[in-house]
Amino acid sequence: MKIIVTGGAGFVGSTVCLALKKKYPSYTIVAFDNLKRRGSELNLIDFKTNNIDFVHGDIRNNEDILALGKFDVLVEASAEPSVTAGLDSDPTYVINNNLYGSINCFNACIKNNAKLIFLSTSRVYPIDTIEKAFYTEEETKFLFTENQTIKGISKKGISEELSLEGARSFYGTTKLSSELFIHEYAAFYGLQAAITRFGVIAGPRQMGKTDQGVVTLWMAKHYWNQSLKYIGYGGKGKQVRDLLHVDDLVALIEYQIHNIHKFTGKVYNAGGGLQNSASLQEMTAICEKITGNSIQIDEVEETRTADLRIYITDNSRIETEIGWKPKKTIEDIFTDIYHWIKENEKQLELILK
Repeated sequence: MKIIVTGGAGFVGSTVCLALKKKYPSYTIVAFDNLKRRGSELNLIDFKTNNIDFVHGDIRNNEDILALGKFDVLVEASAEPSVTAGLDSDPTYVINNNLYGSINCFNACIKNNAKLIFLSTSRVYPIDTIEKAFYTEEETKFLFTENQTIKGISKKGISEELSLEGARSFYGTTKLSSELFIHEYAAFYGLQAAITRFGVIAGPRQMGKTDQGVVTLWMAKHYWNQSLKYIGYGGKGKQVRDLLHVDDLVALIEYQIHNIHKFTGKVYNAGGGLQNSASLQEMTAICEKITGNSIQIDEVEETRTADLRIYITDNSRIETEIGWKPKKTIEDIFTDIYHWIKENEKQLELILK
């Protein structure tokens, strides 16, 4: 089997490439990436060591994709992942990359009669709708209450039943648009595809920044004794996200590749779930425990555009219908990131510090 992973030198893409090659050494794994994100070039050494092919290219350029030749599976993990992309400037880049680039990938799958594994996002759900959900404020975090009036929101989080009406960010809109195109390709061209709306993904190999990769950012700042900020919702760090270890994501993608018929025509949410959710305050406590360092954290009351007080993934549908659920805990995530930074300190301090 020949598998193309677009965004293959990124956090998720590189982890997928290495994991698949380790488990299926006879497979040809191709990492396809434009190396735009700082730090992605570090993965090229691992690719060479593990006999993974690397192709420098851009999904926005159809000729680059056609040059890959025939393949059996395409894992579409290439995206501008920042929720704030295009909100304070021209959104052309995020639209070209996340929508038009993805369509080039879909066309290549049709040409090769190949399967498509599409990594979508929880950000397809409208911001205002989620912000209107009932919540309670506890000592260290916000939580959804049990009794909700909005279908698709419960104490367990956001399910696939939540209405998609409303604004969500240019990032979320491009990913949702790609989902809709996949349904068209499936109906009229027979494309076999798996669409998964992932929540916050975290783990080793992620080059964390304030707008994407907050878990790595949090650990890195604690590791090097640098300051952070609690931004928005009063500046107390009570906003909550559920966290999914990248290894659990890889396990799902591997299953999708070999059982695509169970996913075609469907859309699933997949995240850490309520049991693997934490506020920024709680993330701070975990980082302090692991590193032994206590850092300065400033409070900024003003809430950023497109932010959410709470996002937790309700995994009920995928757990019931597919049998997948996360195995790694939040402590596993932070511990693994800590050891990754420690083992690669000299390389990473130029990027993360």
